[in-house]
Amino acid sequence: MIDNVIHAAFVMTTPILLAALGGLVNRIAGLVNIGLDSMMLAGALLGLIVASQTGSWPAALIAAAFVGGFLGLLMSLTVTRLEANEIIVGLGFNIAVAGLVRFFLKSWYGTSGTLSLPEVAMLPRIHIPVVADIPVLGAILSGHDPLTWAAWLLVPVTAWFLARTRLGLRLRAAGAAPQAARALGLNPLNLRDASTVFAGMMAGLAGAYLCIGVVGIFNEGITAGRGFLALAAFYFGRNRPWATALGALLFGLFDAVQIRLQGRGLPAELVQTLPYVMVIVILTLVAITVKRARNKGA
Repeated sequence: MIDNVIHAAFVMTTPILLAALGGLVNRIAGLVNIGLDSMMLAGALLGLIVASQTGSWPAALIAAAFVGGFLGLLMSLTVTRLEANEIIVGLGFNIAVAGLVRFFLKSWYGTSGTLSLPEVAMLPRIHIPVVADIPVLGAILSGHDPLTWAAWLLVPVTAWFLARTRLGLRLRAAGAAPQAARALGLNPLNLRDASTVFAGMMAGLAGAYLCIGVVGIFNEGITAGRGFLALAAFYFGRNRPWATALGALLFGLFDAVQIRLQGRGLPAELVQTLPYVMVIVILTLVAITVKRARNKGA
């Protein structure tokens, strides 16, 4: 039982972690990406279609990353060049993409809500001999797909990139002190655009994972607000990749638990609120802790 919950928790953490790392880089560069959910949704749909048409999961991931990055670029240009409010733009993208997806399903596939395609290439599972048979440890390390491993590998890579590379330091400068960055000859708007494209690509991969890594079908509500869970994860992490990963893991655990509880006869409508209730509780506790620390420092 515990092994199943642990394994499910890591599965449900992967899309949150991917989107959260992208949102973290985006926020450090100076733009809070409220539209992550729209990029996840588009990535999920295109990923499933490409996985079915080509029979190749790498091609599906590339396509999902492309459409997510494209939406990220459009969103960023709207904010950085047209000076639109980033929160309103992000919410607008979420609503617009959801509507376009609904229209696309009806006009191209004659279906509403759910799309099931034949011969979908699913992400392969990597089983580690011997380790797979060890309780708890096997659930943590074995039976996961390449994208899950890549997501966790990106955590130290992101931490190193932001702290040790020239581009990472430029992104930090663009977000923290754009005028100083301009004085050094940098273009903060271009850096923000690049960070938003990256965030969109990560969100697109997260969406594709939900389709070809978990369920094998597409549903209009497949993201279930996980873009906002990712948003909460990098706020929880306070711009630190490892703390962001911890937040994503916590929310992934609550997501896995609510799925298990639905099978125990509890009302689905009530149980599905668990991850989002815990988001409110955890962020409230973090805010209280930060406030107390500031008061002590004063």
